[in-house]
Amino acid sequence: MPHIYLCLLLAGLCAFAHCHHTLDHKEDHDHSPLAEGDRDLPSVKIVQGNADFAFRFYHHVASETAEKNIIFSPLSISAALAILSLGAQNTTLSQLLLGLGFNQSDTSEQEIHEGFHHLLHMLNLPNAEIKLSIGNALFTNDQVKLVKKFLDDAKHFYEADVLPTNFMNPAVAESQINGYIKNKTNGKLDDVVQGLDPEAVMIIVNYIYMTAFWKNPFNYLHTSEGDFYVDDQTTVKVPMMNKDSRFETYRDNILSCEVVKLPYKGDVSAFFILPDQGKMKQVENALSKDVLLKWMKLLALPRFTISSNYVLQEMLRKMNITEVFTNRADLSGITGKPELKVSKASHKAVLDVNERGTEAAAVSFGSDKKGPNAPSSVLLKFDRPFFFFMWAPEDWVMLFMGKIVNPL
Repeated sequence: MPHIYLCLLLAGLCAFAHCHHTLDHKEDHDHSPLAEGDRDLPSVKIVQGNADFAFRFYHHVASETAEKNIIFSPLSISAALAILSLGAQNTTLSQLLLGLGFNQSDTSEQEIHEGFHHLLHMLNLPNAEIKLSIGNALFTNDQVKLVKKFLDDAKHFYEADVLPTNFMNPAVAESQINGYIKNKTNGKLDDVVQGLDPEAVMIIVNYIYMTAFWKNPFNYLHTSEGDFYVDDQTTVKVPMMNKDSRFETYRDNILSCEVVKLPYKGDVSAFFILPDQGKMKQVENALSKDVLLKWMKLLALPRFTISSNYVLQEMLRKMNITEVFTNRADLSGITGKPELKVSKASHKAVLDVNERGTEAAAVSFGSDKKGPNAPSSVLLKFDRPFFFFMWAPEDWVMLFMGKIVNPL
C-alpha cells in the first residue's frame, strides 16, 4: 500500500526560530499581530487547539520517557498533521482534527486552514530583534500524480514548497530532503530523513527555526561551574549562568513550584518552572495551558544544549489518531485513490540555551506508501529538573516546550 512520510523536525533554541504555513482561497494582506478587535479570527481557535494539543502530547511523551529530557514543537507537529488533513476523508479526517484539538461543530475545516494561514503570516513577520521562521514542504514522487486541489490548498494555506522527488533513488531523495531541512534550520538539523522507501508517495515536512536574544542577557563572566542534582543518586557539574536581577515570577503554593518568565527581545518569552524538591511528578501531572502569573526574584540557570527524536505513531495513536496509520486510512484527497496510509511520522528537536539567548529548530515529517505578592529577593537556582515553555505571548502561540532532567 502506498504511504506518506510525515517529517516533523525541531533544530535549536538559542537566538533564532523558524516556521511556515499555507478550501476557499481568500487573499490575506493583513499581516499585523492580533488586536483586541481581532480575537474572533480563526487563528485564535488555532492557538487554543494548539495549546490543548501541546499539553496532551507532552503528557503522553512524559509517560514514556519519565527520566529523559523532553523537547518538541507543538506547532510544528500540528501544522504537518493539518496539511495531511487536507487530503483526508471520513473517519481519518475526523480523527486527525479531533486529535489536534479541533471540534468540527465549533470550527470548520475552512476556519482551521485559514487560521493556520493567518497565524503563519503573523509569526513569519521580519523582526530585527527576533528571527522566527516556520515553513512547509511536500516532496512528491515524480512518478505519481497528486490531486490538484490538495496541492493548491497546501500551497495557499500553508505556503508549502512542492518539490518533485525521485524516490526510486532513495540516496538522491534523502540528500535532496536533508539538504532542504539543513538549509531551512540554519544547519541545526542534518541527516534527519534516512531509510526512505522507494514506494513512498510523499514526504510532508514542517520546519521551525528561531533565534532570540534575552532582553537582559546573562554575563559570561558570571557563569561558573555548579552542581545539578539529576536525582537522589546523580549529581553532574554544569556551567551555571548567574544573574542578579528582578524577574517576573509566580509562586504556586498549591503545586509547590516557582514559575519564572524570561523575556527575549521582541515578542517571545520563555517560562521556566522549578518544582520544589520531590514535587516534580506532582507538578508535571498538573501542567496545563492556564499556568501563567508574575513574581520577582533572583535567578541562576544552567547553560545547556539538548535534543530529542520521537517516532510519533504510538503517541498519536494514544491521542486517538489511529486510522491514518492503517490500511483503512482514507487519504483519497491526495491521490484520488484510497490505497494510501502514513507509514512513518517523526519529530526531531534541538534546543540551545546560553548567556545570549536561545536558538531552536524543529522538523516534522511523514510519508505515504501504497498499500501576586510584593517583590522578594530570593535566590532561585535551577539546580534540579525543571520544565520550560517558549511562546509568543502576543498571540499565545506555544512554539516549544519540554523538560530538562539532565542538562548534559
